[in-house]
Amino acid sequence: MVGAKDEIKRAARRIHRGGKSVVDLDLYRVFYTVAKCGSLTKAAEEIHISQPAISQAIKQLETQLGGKLFTRVSHGMQLTDTGGKQMFELVSQAIKMLNAAENSFKESRNVATGQIRISAADTIVTHFLMRYIKKYHDLYPNVNITFKNSTTKETLELVKSDKADIGMVNLPIYDKDVILTGQTGIIEDVFVGSDKFKDLFQKIIPLREIPNLPVLMLDQSTSTTKEINDFLDTMGIRIVPEFEAGSIELLVEMAKNGLGIACVPKRYVLDELEKGELHEIKVSPAMPLRATGVIIKGEVEEHPFAVREFIRILDDDQYNEVM
Repeated sequence: MVGAKDEIKRAARRIHRGGKSVVDLDLYRVFYTVAKCGSLTKAAEEIHISQPAISQAIKQLETQLGGKLFTRVSHGMQLTDTGGKQMFELVSQAIKMLNAAENSFKESRNVATGQIRISAADTIVTHFLMRYIKKYHDLYPNVNITFKNSTTKETLELVKSDKADIGMVNLPIYDKDVILTGQTGIIEDVFVGSDKFKDLFQKIIPLREIPNLPVLMLDQSTSTTKEINDFLDTMGIRIVPEFEAGSIELLVEMAKNGLGIACVPKRYVLDELEKGELHEIKVSPAMPLRATGVIIKGEVEEHPFAVREFIRILDDDQYNEVM
């Protein structure tokens, strides 16, 4: 069985020069993680070593520095006013510089390998991200890209728990644990129906009358439907869907078969509108435009080169595109 001392030797490797210790770099990384997480348990989970090893690393660093860095409080670990907080600021800057140096070295070799984990709804990947994924893959064929079909709420949790590198979410979001790298697209929601509802095609229907029609919507648990309902609530309108579906593709098929009028992003039904399989039903006032954005955990420069390049390609190309 590996003891805490053996584990900390791996977690906090020393750099030696002429037999003399210079800097315990990983001890400072342990300190940084505990300060950032505010808890030994959370820090242990993030850097994948045991809590006793974390505790020993902190004690070792405090011994070297000759003072306390943390005080224990009921909810975890708190930086001391007498050195701990200042040390955290300085160590944070140093770690950012080290990460930047590592990334710069990789860039100088034009290296982009490894994996990018993307969390987003399948519809966003299909109708929005695909061309950027192709462009990225053409530039960096050695990077493995994986996808997780997730709602905005699920994506937030995956990014925060380091199970996804990049997430695409509906905006706005209010979560201090993630960073919004930018707005990536604008979603225009419309109502569409088959020829069964042709009497509505040449009219502008008051939005208040929509609840009187058989409406098809995404499942009530989705962030998309919640955002739409929030807008309708401001107008005192409540829609009880005729049918709910788990995907936009299923909504479109139901609408094509005359089961009702579907509320969907216009971009996703452009082919059906062009072929005459579906028709837009105009409403007044029109549904408000919705925004999507890319989120990450931590600063962009802290991520591997492969991830930063994907974000750069998105940033260079598609701000405020209507979907």
